[in-house]
Amino acid sequence: MKDVKVAIAMSGGVDSSVAAALLKEQGYQVFGVMLRLWSEPGKEDSNRCCTPDSMAQARRVAAQLKIPFYAINAQEIFRQVVVEYFFEGYRSGITPNPCLLCNRYIRWDYMWKHVQAMGAEKMATGHYARLRVANSKTVKLLKGLDENKDQSYVLSVLRQDQLQHTLLPVGEFTKPQVRQLARDFGLPVAERQDSQDLCFLAGQDYRDFLRRNAPDVIRPGKIVTTGGQVVGEHEGLGFYTIGQRKGLGLQLPHPYYVVDKKVEENLLIVGKETDLRFGGLIAEGVNWIEENPPAVCFSAEVKIRYKARFVPAIIEIMDDHRVHVKFEQPVRDVTPGQRAVFYQGDEVIGGGMIREAIPFIIQEKA
Repeated sequence: MKDVKVAIAMSGGVDSSVAAALLKEQGYQVFGVMLRLWSEPGKEDSNRCCTPDSMAQARRVAAQLKIPFYAINAQEIFRQVVVEYFFEGYRSGITPNPCLLCNRYIRWDYMWKHVQAMGAEKMATGHYARLRVANSKTVKLLKGLDENKDQSYVLSVLRQDQLQHTLLPVGEFTKPQVRQLARDFGLPVAERQDSQDLCFLAGQDYRDFLRRNAPDVIRPGKIVTTGGQVVGEHEGLGFYTIGQRKGLGLQLPHPYYVVDKKVEENLLIVGKETDLRFGGLIAEGVNWIEENPPAVCFSAEVKIRYKARFVPAIIEIMDDHRVHVKFEQPVRDVTPGQRAVFYQGDEVIGGGMIREAIPFIIQEKA
């Protein structure tokens, strides 16, 4: 193991710092790397992934562990790939999850190529997920041991060749255990709080960010009920998400929720809570962790967003890149642009972007 060189992606937070310490303790040749990501001009100190403070914290941890530390400039490719995807998603009326794109194309592609050139044979991160080698050629992706922190959902975009060179040292621990390990290692970041928001939003509301950086998203239109009645005006479809109730500016006798968006007509469709029940979805761009689906039709538990609960469903293969997901019971707030990820037990089978939500239809008894 001592001759295996590992690059650990560091953020200045507790998870990646503990991952670095564990790898060194296990005998790997470890060096730390941190990406410099794009920030809105004037808000560089607020980007949660690479503020000057985060960079300084990561350098401190690396120095304490006596491992080399390098910064890699990824600002331009991050802006082109991730931030532009964020803008384009809202232009087209969906609710994008740019973190998924960042993992696949920035961390596990752009960064991996850089650390490979620096001699790395493996790349590690502080994600809460686990990997298991099923045979000499196949790596399985499993939920992290801590169900509250599990991040297997955001890693479901990774291909088999990317998982082959990945290490996830903290996936076998709970968050409290990781904090205790940080104390045991004497790391200065042991009590540092986690960040939740998108890094490039710098803690601000995404709507304000869009107004400044993608003003073409602001395309007002009509708010229409499922029955076709015009009840108000919206600022732009990108400012609303499926299931939203507050902020619609409607003066109606009953609560109404966003249930759909008609992009071509620029209409925001609102309905009652019962209109939010969906019987299934179509997902596209599906990535199978083991490169192929387990069958043309199989049972699984599905998550329709990162923090959603698991729901049982039947997955039917439509073609090489699309699946039809049929829920056993109606599910709320199925949102185009988010990712549907399929699990069997602790194992991630695959996942794809939700293209279409299929309404739940009550079958009348004959």
